[in-house]
Amino acid sequence: MSDDPSVVLGTVLGSCISVCIFDPIAHIGGMNHFLLPGSGEGHDETAMRFGVHSMEMLVNGILKAGGSRHRLLCKAFGGAAVVPTLGRIGQENISFIQHYLSDEGINCISQSLGGTQARRVRFWPTTGRAQQNLVHDAQSIGRQEVDYSRREAEAEQKWARECGSDIELF
Repeated sequence: MSDDPSVVLGTVLGSCISVCIFDPIAHIGGMNHFLLPGSGEGHDETAMRFGVHSMEMLVNGILKAGGSRHRLLCKAFGGAAVVPTLGRIGQENISFIQHYLSDEGINCISQSLGGTQARRVRFWPTTGRAQQNLVHDAQSIGRQEVDYSRREAEAEQKWARECGSDIELF
């Protein structure tokens, strides 16, 4: 997040989503990058990987820095199916972000979601300008996503072992 006109934020996306939100009057904005939809409850150390927490942090950060909720605009990117073995995670991320933005009344003025190619995104937070380039060598991004999925599964198993129970209470 920044109100500095010289700052450019950037990220590379596969099945992940990046949302760029800005207030065009206050000239402040920010970018997030989340890996999974939902809230990831019970995993405080990994909370920013999950859509709900990442979106709340971004929106609240902009509001705290002087943005106004009714002026917020956003641009959303990602959700590609670059690695078939990861299933529908990209589509689940897309569904999550579309519902979140609708529920929160945040106007999404531009989006590039889905497909099969990775994206490189740059965002100028004070103006809302965004630039997307498709990444043609998605193999390296695909490997990173597979590695991440493996590490997430291992972390889930470790967490379950440390809790000493496979029972989930509602």
